[in-house]
Amino acid sequence: MISFGIVNFFLNFAKIFEMADHQNPVDQALVDWRDKEKKALELSKIVGDLRFDKSIELILYRRELMDIRPSQIISYHLVAKNYIDKPIALDLTLDIAKAIKNLEDLVPSRIDIGTLASQWETENHNHQTIQEFVHEKLKAGLDKSHANSSYRDVVLYGFGRIGRLVARRIISTTGAGEQLRLRAIVVRPSMKVPYEEVIKRLALLESDSIHGEFPGTVEVAEDGSYAVINGSRIDIIFASDPSQIDYTHYGIQNALLIDNTGMWDTKEKLSAHLRPGISQVILTAPGKDIPNIVVGVNQDIVQPGQENIFCAASCTTNAIVPIIQVMNQEYGIEKGHIETVHAYTSDQNLLDNFHKKPRRGRGAPINMVITSTGAASAVAKVLPELKGKLTGNAVRVPVPNVSLAILNLTLAKASSLEEVLKTMRTACLHGPLVEQIQYSSSTEYVSSNAVGTTVASVFDAPSTIMSADGKTVTIYAWYDNEYGYTCQVVRLAKYVAQVRRFTYY
Repeated sequence: MISFGIVNFFLNFAKIFEMADHQNPVDQALVDWRDKEKKALELSKIVGDLRFDKSIELILYRRELMDIRPSQIISYHLVAKNYIDKPIALDLTLDIAKAIKNLEDLVPSRIDIGTLASQWETENHNHQTIQEFVHEKLKAGLDKSHANSSYRDVVLYGFGRIGRLVARRIISTTGAGEQLRLRAIVVRPSMKVPYEEVIKRLALLESDSIHGEFPGTVEVAEDGSYAVINGSRIDIIFASDPSQIDYTHYGIQNALLIDNTGMWDTKEKLSAHLRPGISQVILTAPGKDIPNIVVGVNQDIVQPGQENIFCAASCTTNAIVPIIQVMNQEYGIEKGHIETVHAYTSDQNLLDNFHKKPRRGRGAPINMVITSTGAASAVAKVLPELKGKLTGNAVRVPVPNVSLAILNLTLAKASSLEEVLKTMRTACLHGPLVEQIQYSSSTEYVSSNAVGTTVASVFDAPSTIMSADGKTVTIYAWYDNEYGYTCQVVRLAKYVAQVRRFTYY
């Protein structure tokens, strides 16, 4: 016969186990998270080793994996649901990264391990091992004819918003010195003591109110003649006019100059930069008699070995042209209107004051300002078949960065919302525009989410509207009009300098 004391003992013991079971999910979640962080750290180490030892850059769905926290790497894996409807396992990308590291003959390259992981998940595992799969997918990169060991010197003429971001972008991707090397920065003198001016200008590089702290070190020579930034020695040249400079005096030869001032916008005026030591020029603004280039769309129209002056178009042109090209190729565009809700720029006034352009004299931080935009006509310069089919306007709004393009397009071929979303999703993962367009399925996406994005624009899928007859679609696209545009400028620089590496997206 069992006593009540023994029964109570077993009942209490069972309650203890029951409580432990209730605690286990919480504990297990922490254990699982720590395990993921360890794997993310291991992945981060492989990313660094490949970057510095072999000049191989690993990215995840076009997102940079260098210099980021393990938790951020984990978060990036969730982005996969935009492409294959489910997150990618960290174990898989880690195994793929290890397999890439084992490819001894892989040339310097830029490889999206997210794309490889997606292909592994969707191709029914046609290969027995991940190593075999990776070898097959990257076999073109094992061909030494794809290797590009050359690099080009770069000079920045002007050091404002775009100039500083171009400097950040080039320096952060310099690695062992391949592709682009920032050699000099040219500025118009504003202070009597050069050292003091250089310190102030580089302070704006080190700490940016929008883009945060610069990840690295900045040291300035005592006389202000040069700075060493993350190991790159960069001459600081003071000049009021391009004609005052002979770049060969600084050991610069055959360099690419990027004009960020916007002061010269014709081929004749920009030719003044073709001084000793400079062989090519890129304008970071719309050009009047120069082809506007949107990388991913029409860079093939230029001949880098024969031409020497190029135009990176505007931030808005870079943002909308890739999306418009996809829609035009798939459905045909009969007509359309482009409205840009644009962040205010330094061209506007902080407080009400005189401005030669209509309305722009009103204080930018406290007004929405209707203004003109050349985006519609610029689209026709990049995509001539759309000449006369598009109109455009802009509203400057009180945010310092990130803009929104609203594209209202009448289609030649009727479609459905589902088909348009599928088309754009495919364009974001495959083909020539994977660096230019990012797909967002988030219903919580706002302008600040786009700060620091490396793409030209972010397609906002949930906001897309289709008319009942399937002939008119309204598309919303976010774009970091500073950094996203800067990344397009650097892509153009690599293209015209002919230093692009083998890529796998």
